[in-house]
Amino acid sequence: MITKAMILAAGRGERLRPITDSIPKPLVDVGGASLVAHHICRLAAAGIKDIVINTAWLGEKLEEAVKDGSDFGVCVSWSREPAGGLETAGGLRRALALLGDEPFLVVNGDTYMDADYGAFDVPEGWKLAAHLWLVANPKHHPQGDFSLENGLVRPMPRYTFSGAAVYNPEHVARIPDARGPLKPWFERWMEQDLVSGQLLSGAWFDVGTVQRLEETRTYALAHPNPTLSRRRT
Repeated sequence: MITKAMILAAGRGERLRPITDSIPKPLVDVGGASLVAHHICRLAAAGIKDIVINTAWLGEKLEEAVKDGSDFGVCVSWSREPAGGLETAGGLRRALALLGDEPFLVVNGDTYMDADYGAFDVPEGWKLAAHLWLVANPKHHPQGDFSLENGLVRPMPRYTFSGAAVYNPEHVARIPDARGPLKPWFERWMEQDLVSGQLLSGAWFDVGTVQRLEETRTYALAHPNPTLSRRRT
């Protein structure tokens, strides 16, 4: 069972400006709670209580809102990055000391997933580099990212990467502790058959623009998140 998770929350959110001029994207309200609160509550409901959040843009506001996680019944640690952030690969590598030696779950702080986070798991003894959850291509990303072949992820575009994935710390440790994207590492791992995957069960939204934010809010109001009751405040 996965016991630790990381929420990626260091991005600037340029396409959500002017909203993100004053608050970090994970604090945007969706259905009566921030995006990050939705993630934390769903993680807590799945029994994942040890959470790392990375920050860069307006990180102090995110820390002020979440604090140590006790209001949600979890323990939150903070991986603070320099101005501009470290991108995904650099962010994972920098946070590795807080994530431990066992496979860990990562979710994007600017997504909304109406899913059972307890299903984000890998079999006991899993030794690959990453396990990705893919979704049908949304309108804003019709070209897709990857495909599936006998349970392995391939670089041919058919589905879109949801941002939810389990990573093996042994492989993440080989990423340089510096700013950099994750795509080249995915490509390298795929060449070695080290990336497994499956389709995500549940609704998924990439809250990347004002229009998509409104679409997400409409869905969230019509489908309330039952795990939000875990908040103590």
